[in-house]
Amino acid sequence: MNRREFLKLSATSGVAALAASPLAAAEGAASVVPDFAKGAEEMGPILTESEIRVSRNLAGEKSASYFCDDAIWFLRDITRQRPESAFDHPFLAVLRECHEKYGLKVQINLFYRTDFFYGMDEFTLAEVTDAYKSEFAANADWLKFGFHSLQEFPDYPWVNANYADVKKIFGMIKGQVVRFAGEQSFATACVPHWCPMSMDGVRALKDCGITVMECSIGPRYRYDGKPERLPYGHAFRILQNRKPEVGFYWRESRNAAISSSVCSYNHISPAQAAETALSAKYIHDRATGMNFKHMFCDAPCLNLCTMETLAEDTAKILDREYLIFANHEQYFFSDYFAYQPDYADKIRLMCRTMHENGYRFVFMEEIAQDASLSNNPDKKEQEQYGR
Repeated sequence: MNRREFLKLSATSGVAALAASPLAAAEGAASVVPDFAKGAEEMGPILTESEIRVSRNLAGEKSASYFCDDAIWFLRDITRQRPESAFDHPFLAVLRECHEKYGLKVQINLFYRTDFFYGMDEFTLAEVTDAYKSEFAANADWLKFGFHSLQEFPDYPWVNANYADVKKIFGMIKGQVVRFAGEQSFATACVPHWCPMSMDGVRALKDCGITVMECSIGPRYRYDGKPERLPYGHAFRILQNRKPEVGFYWRESRNAAISSSVCSYNHISPAQAAETALSAKYIHDRATGMNFKHMFCDAPCLNLCTMETLAEDTAKILDREYLIFANHEQYFFSDYFAYQPDYADKIRLMCRTMHENGYRFVFMEEIAQDASLSNNPDKKEQEQYGR
């Protein structure tokens, strides 16, 4: 199954609703190594100078976060269409509706520009109108914009990134957000496009003010030059400007097309994932000063679910402390090949479910605002995480 077929299938069947479950990753550590990883050298954990911290803000409460990746099209629309209010655009309208009904807080992660994959009608954040700046600023208590990538393609843009490039593109995105939405509208949590970020890139993000970022999970392996180990030609993304921390990992998945993935510095072990998943705990890396939290598919990713699987999979984790839901902008738009007509309804369902089960929405950055070491770590835990 190729990538396009997988996206279409997941859009209609929910086949990948729990594609990257951290609990499944932890359990999978003891599973049989899949064929694509056989014969590869296991690299071991990378975040060895780390400690588990717990958020005082979130500990002991039921909290939820929601973010949407790959966004720029709605900004192009409001710039060209100039509605009376930015929230008249249907993409933003459903978010405001859910904020008013259920207290939703949202982080929308932005591309700097549209991609040639969709044609030559390029649009960049530098073109976004500032006509709605006061409106965005007035709603910054529940709506923030974050750094994601320069554009949608290539996949894994940050896996071998250098410090200067990450800092430059971060500055390009943040500078434009501040211009059209205000400083208070920029998020300090980061979900890099496709997730993997080099160690140099992590340091750049820390220096740019990022306080917590996404990480991948699972046993990791050294890439040995065999392209069949990764789908979609992703092996070539490893080789260009290859960093020593780069490898590949496997994750429990309902579809083999995404089981083998690239990883870099922002990667935690199955044991670290099991300790922090679906909770107010996260990993603090002393080597870079960065905080890491698994954000993608900790709870369901909405565009990988049907209404039915979203309800079913969410019901399984309603006893957990902190849930992070993900989504992607493209699936909202009817001219996208994997358009999902129930996109807005899934947001409503997620928000209603959280509200009815006693969860309050928070920004992801709030987890790192007031933290302490995990309560009473025993000696074995200290040795395991390098404390």
